[in-house]
Amino acid sequence: MSVGRYLTRRLQVWRAVTVDDGAGGQETSRTLQSTVRAKVDQPSATERLVAAQAGSKHSHDIWLLPSADVRRGDELQGTDTLGQAQRFRVLSVVQASRPVYSKVFAEVLQDEGT
Repeated sequence: MSVGRYLTRRLQVWRAVTVDDGAGGQETSRTLQSTVRAKVDQPSATERLVAAQAGSKHSHDIWLLPSADVRRGDELQGTDTLGQAQRFRVLSVVQASRPVYSKVFAEVLQDEGT
């Protein structure tokens, strides 16, 4: 079974990279790692209830191929079907017992006052 046909969106993977600044400190910036195929879902009512009880900020489920290099703390960026920009912070990544897909639990990032 392949989930590839359901992964109709492209999301850029941005990862925080820390480098020495040459003066004893460090600078952190996000760099583009890759672009992955994805399917972005809203969580079910049950998932939202469980997340609220656990104090989670989980707002979206994102499905990827199991080979996608996406890690906790990464930022995923892309556009929705209406062409509106979206950004997600990866909270965790889990894989099925068989390597058919990876499931990302993510929080949508929205700018205030937009």
